[in-house]
Amino acid sequence: MVRPVRTERDYEVALERIGQIMTARPGTPEGDELDVLSTLVEAYETEHHPIEAPDPIALVEFAMEQRGVDRTELEPLIGGRGRVSEVLNRKRALSLGMIRRLKTEWALPADVLVRTYALKKSTVRTIAHSKRKSRRSAA
Repeated sequence: MVRPVRTERDYEVALERIGQIMTARPGTPEGDELDVLSTLVEAYETEHHPIEAPDPIALVEFAMEQRGVDRTELEPLIGGRGRVSEVLNRKRALSLGMIRRLKTEWALPADVLVRTYALKKSTVRTIAHSKRKSRRSAA
């Protein structure tokens, strides 16, 4: 008998039953039970065990790992070696053009790529900044 999945215990019982009838043929009583239980479990998981989408850089790194590629494969999509380094090290955000190319070429979901994420603060000082500081010190 199929019962609602309201508690963690109900969830565990449903998962156990799904494991028992996983090979049921569609259209059979067990196949119908599997369909209903799967729907109930999915609804429970969505509400009680949501999986947050990764941040854009984690997604790109995961895609690289899955494809077995290194940073050089990103250059046509993101820019030169330095630009790829800046993006992967979270010093530069993905631009709209980069997002479009990653979506088109690697079929990465745009809704994840456009999410905001924290960037590291730059510790690089420009020459102009150093000159201004020197002038202030001299005054």
